[in-house]
Amino acid sequence: MFKDLSIKGRVLMLTLLPTSLLALVLGGYFTWVQLSGLQAQLLQRGEMIAEQLAPLSAPALLRGDAALLQRIATQALEQPDVRSVRFLGAAREHLAHAGPSMLNAAPTGGDLQAARRSSQDATRFLLPVFEQHLSLTGAPPGESASRLLGWVELELSHHSTLLSGYRSLFASLLLIVTGLAVTALLALRMSRSINEPLRRIKQKVALLKDGNLATRLAPLGSHEMDELASGINRMAEALQNAQEELQHSIDQATEDVRQNLETIEIQNIELDFARKEALEASRIKSEFLANMSHEIRTPLNGILGFTNLLQKSELTPRQQDYLGTIEKSADSLLGIINEILDFSKIDAGKLVLESIPFNLRDLLQDTLTILAPAAHEKQLELLSLVYRDTPLSLVGDPLRLKQVLTNLVSNAIKFTREGSIVLRAMLEDESADHAQLRISVQDTGIGLSDEDLRALFQSFSQADNSLSRQAGGTGLGLVISKRLIEQMGGEIGVDSTPGQGSEFWVSLSLPKARDDAEDLPRPPLLGRRVAILESHDLARQALEHQLEDCGLKVSAFADLDSLLEAVDAAHHGEQPINLAVLGVTAQSLPPENLGQRIWDLQHLACKTVVLCPTTEQALYHEALPDAYSQLQAKPACTRKLQRALAELISPRLPLRRETDPPAPGRTARILCVDDNPANLLLVQTLLEDMGATVTGANSGYQALEEVQQTSFDLIFMDVQMPGMDGRQTTEAIRLWEAERQRTPVPVIALTAHALANERRALLQSGLDDYLTKPISERQLAQVVLKWTGLALRGQGPERTAAPHAGDGGLAVLDTAEGLRLAAGKPDLAADMLNMLLDGLPSDRQAIRQAREAGERNALIERVHRLHGATRYCGVPQLRAACQRSETLLKQNDPAAQQALDELDAAIDRLANAAQVSA
Repeated sequence: MFKDLSIKGRVLMLTLLPTSLLALVLGGYFTWVQLSGLQAQLLQRGEMIAEQLAPLSAPALLRGDAALLQRIATQALEQPDVRSVRFLGAAREHLAHAGPSMLNAAPTGGDLQAARRSSQDATRFLLPVFEQHLSLTGAPPGESASRLLGWVELELSHHSTLLSGYRSLFASLLLIVTGLAVTALLALRMSRSINEPLRRIKQKVALLKDGNLATRLAPLGSHEMDELASGINRMAEALQNAQEELQHSIDQATEDVRQNLETIEIQNIELDFARKEALEASRIKSEFLANMSHEIRTPLNGILGFTNLLQKSELTPRQQDYLGTIEKSADSLLGIINEILDFSKIDAGKLVLESIPFNLRDLLQDTLTILAPAAHEKQLELLSLVYRDTPLSLVGDPLRLKQVLTNLVSNAIKFTREGSIVLRAMLEDESADHAQLRISVQDTGIGLSDEDLRALFQSFSQADNSLSRQAGGTGLGLVISKRLIEQMGGEIGVDSTPGQGSEFWVSLSLPKARDDAEDLPRPPLLGRRVAILESHDLARQALEHQLEDCGLKVSAFADLDSLLEAVDAAHHGEQPINLAVLGVTAQSLPPENLGQRIWDLQHLACKTVVLCPTTEQALYHEALPDAYSQLQAKPACTRKLQRALAELISPRLPLRRETDPPAPGRTARILCVDDNPANLLLVQTLLEDMGATVTGANSGYQALEEVQQTSFDLIFMDVQMPGMDGRQTTEAIRLWEAERQRTPVPVIALTAHALANERRALLQSGLDDYLTKPISERQLAQVVLKWTGLALRGQGPERTAAPHAGDGGLAVLDTAEGLRLAAGKPDLAADMLNMLLDGLPSDRQAIRQAREAGERNALIERVHRLHGATRYCGVPQLRAACQRSETLLKQNDPAAQQALDELDAAIDRLANAAQVSA
């Protein structure tokens, strides 16, 4: 409130407020003192009048003379302020009264003492009269001077006293108001003498604020105000000088900026030219990488392909050795090219990761299988450990993850002279749909120093850059691995101690996939006992976990004699040991000593699988009765080991040889287009060897003519060709098909390009899929099956064509196969078949409902469940129908509807066959 007051208001307040308070206090005090004095005088006069009346009335009271008392009372009324007088007898009986009736009640004092009672208007006195008062009038007192004669009552009015007090108060207020008025006038005059200079200062300051810096203040009439005005004038002068200097600086800076802008404009033009040149250089670099990829991969495709074909022919050992050297050199060159191209793609931000289901354990074991020969040449122990709680079915980019692990394991092999290399996978954390994994590669190599650790994960940098280093490479492997893992949303690192080894680790979160039915243990192995031999502790632990995952009861041994004793003891017991897995090396168990041991185990009804280093397989090949089924390379692959053990328990029919005729059914008609004669011959040879009917075309024009004349199931199209390239040829084929309303033929690109935008450009031009050169038989067979539903010979483990449901070559109900799948137990085979037959009606109804409702995922799940149930029963025709239906449904192929019709018919045939056999 006080902040809002002006200076004038504050001056008035400071002047009037203390004065008013002082005047009110003093006036009130003196008025109160005067009123108190008047009141005291009134009471004193009343007491004096009562004391004067006491001796005057004593004789009359003694005689009881009421008339005299009345005259005394009447005369007493003439005294100032006396309102009423009364005389009472000794017993307080009424004797005489003058004046109006008394306002106050009688005093309540002692019986023989004076008393009084006051009110706002009057005061009443009561005074006793004794005989001693007679002496004051000259009458002789009685015998007792203290005898009570009567009472005198007197009442005085306060009106005159109050009137005097009001007059004094009015006079005081009048004086106070007069003094305050005079003070206010003086304060107003004083405030005006202050406000006027301040108003003038305010006006001048406002002019200064508006930019009139030439404004100056004249003298204001007082010393303090003149000093203030002088200070403001000096400030205005300083501001004026500063403004002039600032304006000068602005003018100078403006001129400098104008010159700089001209310079910047020139530089921008130069930078624009430089940017265009850089973009053009980047484009040329990308085209160069693409062209170099094509130009290098194209001859490599021929080298690797024909090397593979030549290795299948009859050659001398020296020729086989030469071919192996050629293949390794070509693979090394291809690896270097891939690293450089991958680094370029990652550096340009054009690498696109896939998201497909994969099995983690298979990926780890496949990685070690590829690198096992390099490790075994250095006599290193190579093994993988997947912890039990780790999910195996995941979704991600298995190719890129395998590339990272291959690089880490390969580096560990390079820098490890002796010991072991362990690839571990464990679960760090998981949720309902994601798993946080930690995958590590631990070696017992030379280790890394702090300086080496700082140089890791840098482009073209290696742990050993000395002239005498033994490991080769581009130095891009770890950089590519780090960027791939980071693009997947993970982290990569290393822990190392010089001289003790290193541990490279990857922490990665991946979505979970639906569990694969093939991961379940096979019925022939469930509950059986197996003995394992492995001298290396960690390798023995890994092998023990793998076999336990297959449903086997494992007994582990570190030496062969202990194993033979255990098998011999179990042979005569209730739970014999039917299987043995021997992990051996040429040092621990020479091949010449192995044959006798295998013979001993066979006589104890124990069948054997031998695991040896890849470099020693040829040594053990002759020592085994059936090396094809009994010999596998280290480290053991779980699926292969499980399949081999199941074969030993329940042997299957002999596998088809590549020279056997294909299975009954239509062969695939394929058109191959490539301007390179070597590549064209390679693809034709690979496809024809797998049973396909192949037509070749060496240009886009010839390919278009072949399509217009012949109906094909699939076309393999080279991308870069002179004249009409692969894209233009595909567009021409699609236009010709649209004009004649024909079903489009799947066109698969064969390209050596590896840039990320290549696939997008290919798909936009009408091609359905692509294969990157160099290509293999497996890739060709998978693509043919994917886009045509026709299997080629050489695809899958048994290298036979997958028959359609209803093919004449497959039995509806095969009891011999069912018995073999049930480990030779008729009761178990019958139970499993009955369980399948009992569930067929509900499975059939669920498949029909999902099909009618158009629920594709539910339909795939029901067909997959039925497919899994057929794997353990002798129903070849229904199993083939389920496999074909599931494959086409997952590919969203229109032919899936026909396959589902065939599946329904196969269910009918099986139900009828079961009724007939019953």
